Amino acid sequence: MAEDDETVTGPVRRRPSRRALTLVSVPLIFLVIISYVGDAMAPSLVDRHPAWLIALNARTRNLALVTNDLDPWSYYGIGFVRLVVSDPLFFLLGYWYGDAAVEWMERRTRTWGQMLRQVERWFSKAAYPIVFVAPNNYICLFAGASGMSLRAFVILNVTGSMFRLWLVRVFGRAFEAPIDAVVDWIGDNRTILLVVTIGLVLLSIALEARSGETEVGSLARLDDELEEADEARRHPDDEESPDTPDTPG
Repeated sequence: MAEDDETVTGPVRRRPSRRALTLVSVPLIFLVIISYVGDAMAPSLVDRHPAWLIALNARTRNLALVTNDLDPWSYYGIGFVRLVVSDPLFFLLGYWYGDAAVEWMERRTRTWGQMLRQVERWFSKAAYPIVFVAPNNYICLFAGASGMSLRAFVILNVTGSMFRLWLVRVFGRAFEAPIDAVVDWIGDNRTILLVVTIGLVLLSIALEARSGETEVGSLARLDDELEEADEARRHPDDEESPDTPDTPG
């Protein structure tokens, strides 16, 4: 392997058992499914059940739309749990599989592959600030693959997620009137927007399936896909075509 490729390579660790990997993949599948539900049902939930919306999918836009309708305990409590619940699972994948997990993530998010490779290069130089500023699934996986200590990861992940929630809360207070206007508009056009959001979610799933595999399907085959990625890294020559003729001498 070329040195330029070793951007988040961590120490070699013992691979998990299939049961341990299942205990990671099943919650991730559940979280993906409820995030689809949150996206699809957002117009129906944003003003009627704001807490349920961020419990299903705590996207930044959802947090901004509901922050003024939730008390601090509900906003920070539900928002924090939903933001961080998947982070240690992706950290574990990176910790267990290293660069193989990074390659799996890049293949799983093909449209973002180039950006992820750029983030890898930044991560090797500024891991702690990146985890604090953007503790998303990709960054948490990079943290595990790079060999970051669990204590450092937990501190950065918790403080970074709370900081993000606080920033959105401040933004919501500063732009309360226009945000309320958007929420009111969604409520006035709930039926047509619900049709649109459900259609967009179904379309995105269909496009994923057409391109090869859905996110849920990839997670369902997580053990096989990670093992394949690991084998490909360990034995890169095996991917070369065996039918390539010898060069005549």
